[in-house]
Amino acid sequence: MRSSLLFALIILPVTLCAADKPNVILVMADDMGYGQTGYYDHPVLKTPNLDTMASNGIRFDRFYAGAPNCSPTRATVLTGRTNDRTGVHNHGYAINKQEKTVARAFQKAGYSTAHFGKWHLNGLRGPGAPIFREDAHHPGHLGFDYWLSVTNFFDMNPILSRNGVWEEHGGDSSEIVVNEALDYIRGENEKGNPVFVVIWYGTPHSPFMAFESDARAFSDLTTASKNHYAELVAMDRSIGHLRKELRDFGMADDTILWFNSDNGGLPGIKPGTVGELRGFKNSVYEGGLRVPAVVEWPAHIKPQISSFPACTMDIFPTLIDFAGLPKNSINRVTDGMSLASIINTSQSRRPAPIGFRHTGRAAWLDNNYKLITLKVGSGQYELYDLASDPREQKNILEQAPEVASRMIKSFEVWIASVEASRMGADYASGKVDPFPRPQQTDLMTLPEYQKHFDEWIKRPEFKPYIERELRRQANLKKKK
Repeated sequence: MRSSLLFALIILPVTLCAADKPNVILVMADDMGYGQTGYYDHPVLKTPNLDTMASNGIRFDRFYAGAPNCSPTRATVLTGRTNDRTGVHNHGYAINKQEKTVARAFQKAGYSTAHFGKWHLNGLRGPGAPIFREDAHHPGHLGFDYWLSVTNFFDMNPILSRNGVWEEHGGDSSEIVVNEALDYIRGENEKGNPVFVVIWYGTPHSPFMAFESDARAFSDLTTASKNHYAELVAMDRSIGHLRKELRDFGMADDTILWFNSDNGGLPGIKPGTVGELRGFKNSVYEGGLRVPAVVEWPAHIKPQISSFPACTMDIFPTLIDFAGLPKNSINRVTDGMSLASIINTSQSRRPAPIGFRHTGRAAWLDNNYKLITLKVGSGQYELYDLASDPREQKNILEQAPEVASRMIKSFEVWIASVEASRMGADYASGKVDPFPRPQQTDLMTLPEYQKHFDEWIKRPEFKPYIERELRRQANLKKKK
């Protein structure tokens, strides 16, 4: 009996115990594809700092964004739930304020919480612009004590909003937000406060803007590709600076640093962005969902490479275990799982499928099998075995009827659950609180932003959007 018990204790996976208020920093790239790292041997891009981080922590080789574009994935990070449960059905949709967020959970646990960079969860589309203090969905309303944020993508010399006060900044956007985050972390560390910090880059989202010194290594590429990769060089450098400063602060060992991208890579960039995978951003094939991901926590995570299927919905549940947060910090209905018992083991099989639903398309990932429908409710499916067919070239739906039947049944149960959530079933009121303006409102149509057009039209990233809006206004006047 005693020997059997001892054997059971030996073979059980070791769950990472909750540390005494570890610092947490979530870092996310914007449109960085699965293949765009040095550790995956990209033909032109070098990412020495991300490579070093990967060699010092856990590198997930099968990590998935919660959705194939930006706003939806950001909602999955904050909630641990698939985007359609949260109200963020596509880019430029606002997150339901009834959601329990990871920022609120850390705030209640006594952490100082801050957001830096791209937000894109306040119902606006168009170029990134500073967020007004009066915005009903600014980061402060979702659990962040402090924020230096922008509505959408942002590039060189950005205009950012510090808790509602607009500021012009000079330099590369990735380095700016990391430096600002470090200033915040340093200040809170000196006060003895643990921090929960979110850094959401605008890199390498278009338009592509970079220092000439960073672009020089890619001079043989087209202008767009050259600057795209140069942006990633600066982003990687900012990651190196972040890691160095955490070591200099004496915080590195007690800090969970989590990096991933928000969706798959972009088409039209050469060399390619997604490796050999099928599809790109806005696709539910692997190239649209699978992204690079690394988690570093030197005092607790040993260097390792994992083939366990993981996703952005797992971040919140995992942090609950890592930081010892109350289990009810997260909504009862979730789509992720804690990875605390997976990290530091060789486990590669996920106990339950991962679901993705975005603008009527969906995928249902059960370890190596992946079910896809390009129109939810149509009854039309594709099935792929990623173990033998990682590029999703051979639809085996008819060759594997038992697998297909099992997966379709479980997928349809999940879809029904998502539909109930979408209507508000998971909230105490049983309904979704209405958003004050139409979702996906074009920022350029709002008078409070239009008053800045004369100055913004001089900026290359704003100019095409402003010109389009001015043409629209002129056409409306003609019709009248």
